[in-house]
Order: sequence, then structure tokens, then C-alpha cells
Amino acid sequence: MANLDSLLQKCSSLSHIKQVQAHLLTTAQFQFRPSIATKLLELCAVSPAGDLSYASHLFRQIQTPSTNDWNALVRGFAQSPQPTKAIQWFRNTLRSPQKIDALSCSFALKACARALAGSEARGIHSIVLRFGFVADVLLQTTLLDVYAKVGDIDCAQKVFDEMCRRDIASWNALIAGLAQGSRPNEAIALFRRMREEEGLKPNEVTVLGALSACSQLGAFKEGEVVHRYIMDEHLDVNMIVCNALIDMYAKCGFVDKAYLVFENMKCRKSLVTWNTMIMAFAMHGEAHKALKLFEQMSFAGVKRDAVSYLGALCSCNHAGLVDEGVKLFDSMKGCGLVANVKHYGSVVDLLGRAGRLQEAYDIINSMPMFPDVVLWQTLLGASKNYGNVEMAEIASRKLVEMGSNTCGDFVLLSNVYAAHERWEDVGRVRLAMKKRDVKKIPGFSYTELEGVIHKFVNGDQSHTKWREIYAKLDEIKFKMKAYGYVAKTDIVLHDIGEEDKENALYHHSEKLAVAFGLISTREGTPIQVIKNLRICGDCHVVIKLISKIYNREIIVRDRARFHRFKDGLCSCKDYW
Repeated sequence: MANLDSLLQKCSSLSHIKQVQAHLLTTAQFQFRPSIATKLLELCAVSPAGDLSYASHLFRQIQTPSTNDWNALVRGFAQSPQPTKAIQWFRNTLRSPQKIDALSCSFALKACARALAGSEARGIHSIVLRFGFVADVLLQTTLLDVYAKVGDIDCAQKVFDEMCRRDIASWNALIAGLAQGSRPNEAIALFRRMREEEGLKPNEVTVLGALSACSQLGAFKEGEVVHRYIMDEHLDVNMIVCNALIDMYAKCGFVDKAYLVFENMKCRKSLVTWNTMIMAFAMHGEAHKALKLFEQMSFAGVKRDAVSYLGALCSCNHAGLVDEGVKLFDSMKGCGLVANVKHYGSVVDLLGRAGRLQEAYDIINSMPMFPDVVLWQTLLGASKNYGNVEMAEIASRKLVEMGSNTCGDFVLLSNVYAAHERWEDVGRVRLAMKKRDVKKIPGFSYTELEGVIHKFVNGDQSHTKWREIYAKLDEIKFKMKAYGYVAKTDIVLHDIGEEDKENALYHHSEKLAVAFGLISTREGTPIQVIKNLRICGDCHVVIKLISKIYNREIIVRDRARFHRFKDGLCSCKDYW
């Protein structure tokens, strides 16, 4: 038996497994020594040397398969490219004379997590309860992980709360689930609770979840707390953790701190590390730094991939380096790389922002693949910015043909017509929106103060300090007049009076958030604001002036990029 175990361990290919099987069959051990057959089956189903289709063939040769035999196939398929087959094998196990065990459920749940099979996971959860496996901590953690990955955070939270004993993996699963499930506030709170109340030591997986949550919120101070913990516990030797730190600082608006992490990494810089840093510079309008880093990759012995080129193209895009961007795009072929839809989209955006709409249109028509919705939306947006009605109508028709029902498509076309005072066409577009039940996404902005997120919508009066916020806006308005500020009412595309347009502009969500930041923080403290849509032209002018008048650094992260306002200037150099 010991010799056979040693022989199985030495199997490094399917032909070796077949030779062992032949030996077992000729010596009658395959049928009369079930434990040996099970070991061979497990090897064939789970090890890199095995083959799942042959494992299935082996399984069918076993007269009375044991629970372990069934589990071997469920486990093998759970970690294969076809995890749904594991769920089918689990169902077959339930119909067999053999009883399932906790491992059967664990393997099946892992398959559900990989296949994002939420309803199947709920069915297995009921089986776990029925068979009394609920006390198994590892099984509960797997169940929690499934719910988190399929986005059923309430169920994940319920499983977590009902656990009699929680290990580090259960905390990690819920923190990651909350971060990925658009509940980053709760993820950060759970990370804090884990350390401060439970006295547990977060590991690499924990900090990755916490950093992801900080990135989403732009929660710089919380991110710094996580960074200090990483340094204290020497987790910065992990390359993936360093990559997440770079991403976190970049998304919180502090690209210089992101670069410090990049420069001082104790571990090897991977391709992902370089790409993350290039994209960080691109998002912040630091095109020359991004392109310099892009050039340095080859000297560092790192082969640039399609993502590297995309980051470099985005940097050209945000800085208006049109010729450089087009040249970079054309150079991809010479490097053996095939441009994908995102690369074409970046070039279309680059040309569109520069007003070269016909060239952008020609690029779309020359694509070897089918243009996606985003490309036509990009052209529509550029047409709106340059008031090109004809091109806007072409892009709009294409979007309708593709079945796009996004409110932004209709709003952009409506705005093009409104800018030319074609109110009948505006009415026609709005009627089409009504018929299709398309609703406009409301703009909102939020800022963090002492760990609390304060959210604002346009014209908001729901905040407890709204009167003080509006009073501050009046003060700002008065002070700005000395700098020659005139409201950009031309961007309010409604058939209303000039005074109403000014009021509509002056209560935009990002202005409310900045005003709240001014009344709530000490002089000289930077203010961070995150907006779900692009910042408007008037808000851009106003926040530049606020940064000068009140001597504040203001960082606004909008849907497309970062704007760093300081001393009356913006990092985007008024090109966005």
C-alpha cells in the first residue's frame, strides 16, 4: 500500500495515471480495494497531471462509488473552467444512495462562487441547514464568500452574524464583498472593528479589501491608516498589496503619494504595477510623466502590453496631445499588438476633444471590429461640445439602431438642439425619452468629513447645515465678482430666464460639497469631492476661483478624471 501511495505521488502525466490504473485492474485491486481506486480518481480529477473527462470515465468503472468518489468529481469540476458541471455532479450525488458530507457542500459552493450561481448557492444553503452542517466554520465561510461574490450582501452579512466562531477568512470574505458590492463605508467600518474591537490581525487579503473600499470612496485618511498598518506589519513585501496602494492613492487624488509607493517598493515591480502607475498619471492629467514611465518600461526589461498602450493613450487624451496619441496608436502594430475597442475609443475621444470630428468618424468606420455603444456615445459627446448637429444626429441614429436606451444619449442630442435654440427638436427628443421611459441620471457629489460621507444633489436642502452652505455660496458669489466672474449660463440648456439659469447653475452638487468643505474644515485643509458625472464648465471656473480666494487645494474626481485646483489653476489645464 505504501509503495502504491509513493507511485501515485510520482504520477506527472495522464499516461502515468493510466499505467497505474492498468496495474490495479490486472491485480484486481481497482474493484476490491476501494480506497486505492478513490486515490487514483482524486489524482485524475484534481491534480495538474489528470484529466476530468478521463476521471469521469474512471468513476463510471467503480461499481459502488463512495461519498469521497463523488466529492473528487465535484471538487475537480469546481476548480475547472466549467464550474457549472460541479453543480450538476453535486445534484447527481444527492440522487445517489451515498450521503453527502460537509465537503460535498463546500466544493459545490466553491463552484457556485466561480460560476456566480446565486440561486444554486441558496439551494445548497438549505441543504447545509437540513443536514446539520451549519456548525462547520470552513463551510460557513465558503457560504459567506459565495453570497458576497454573487452580490447578495445581506445574506452574506446574515451568515457572518450567525457564525459562532469567525476566522480571518470569514472577515476577509465579508470585507471584500462589501467593498465590491457598493457598500465601501461598511467595508471600512468592518476593517476597523476587526482590528480595534476583535483584536484580529488583518492579512494581505484583508488590506486589499479595505484599500478597494478606500479607492471607491476617495477616503484618503482611511487609506493612510491602512497604509500605516501595511508598513508596520511588513505587508508591503507583497507586490499585489503595493499595486493596490498605488491605485488607492491615485483614486483618492494623491498621485504624488502613489508615485512614492511605486518608487519605494521593496518587492519586484510587475507589468500590472507599471500599468497602474501610468494610468494613475493619465487620470491626473500628468501626460508627460505617464509617457516618460511608458518609455522607461523597456529599459527596465518590462514588455509593454495592450494595457500599457491604453494608459499612454489616455494620458495623451487628457492632456490634448493629439499628434502624439495618434502616433502612439499607429506604433502598436509595429510592436506586434492588436488594438482593441478601447484603444480605438481612446483615439476617437482624443480626436473628438480636439474638434477633429470627421477624423474621429472615419476612425470608427475603419475599425476591423464592430464599433460598440461607447464609441458612438464618445462621438456624440464631442459633437455636443462643438455644436455639430449633423454629426450628433449620425451618432444618435447609430445608438438607436444598436438599441441603446441610456439617458445620456438622449440628453446630449437634446443639448445640441438646445444650444442652437431648436426647441421643437428638443421637445421631440424628450417625448422619445418619455415613450421609452428613459430617466435622466441625477448628478450628485459627496465629500468625506471625519469618516462620514456627506452627499449632495443639485439644489439640495436636505443637509442639516444647508442654510450655512447656501450662505457660504452667497459669500463666494460676492467675492468672485471682484475677479470678473460671470456665470456660464449658456450651458443651462433650458428655455428659461437668465436669472433662473444662474440659480440653477449656482446650486450644482459639486459647489454645495465644496461650500460644505469650506465651512467644516480648518483653513488650508485640502477638500476632496467625488462626482458621479462630468464636472460642468461653470463649476470648473468657480472652483478654480475658490481655490485662489480661500487658499485651498480642492481635488474633484469626476466620472472621467481628476481635477486638482490650486492657486486659481487646475491640473487639467482647462482641457477635459
